[in-house]
Amino acid sequence: MAAWATLPTLSYRVNPKSVMGNWVMSNWFKLVLTGFLLLVSLGVSCLGAKTIDSTPGLGSVAVRALPPQGQETYRLIYLGGPFPFDKDGVVFGNRERLLPMAKRGYYREYTVKTPGSWNRGTRRIVCGGPATMPDVCYYSADHYANFRQIVP
Repeated sequence: MAAWATLPTLSYRVNPKSVMGNWVMSNWFKLVLTGFLLLVSLGVSCLGAKTIDSTPGLGSVAVRALPPQGQETYRLIYLGGPFPFDKDGVVFGNRERLLPMAKRGYYREYTVKTPGSWNRGTRRIVCGGPATMPDVCYYSADHYANFRQIVP
């Protein structure tokens, strides 16, 4: 059955079934598209696509390629200190989620001195695992914006 809609100067006939059918198809398409984009953003393999790397952009750096202050900080980590800053060795929360996920307390951060800086500067080493025998360490020259895994 047809319904009539009247505007001040126009009259036209609307079929309620076709309006409802268009609405259902439009929303069904949006739902499917949203689900697909969600799966892709979470890194789930879909339609043969490769999964997204969980720690993108992590390169590596050799200990000998670190700045001299970084090499000294790395050495102090394995000796258990003493460290020049009070905040050295505190828990690193990984709020940026750039490092592999781990339980709270797994990562600890250490300051790499910056020559000429009046504060702690932006350079850090973050290590995961036991305090004096870490499983893995990462170097950040830009206050956690980027990390590189430290390799022997």
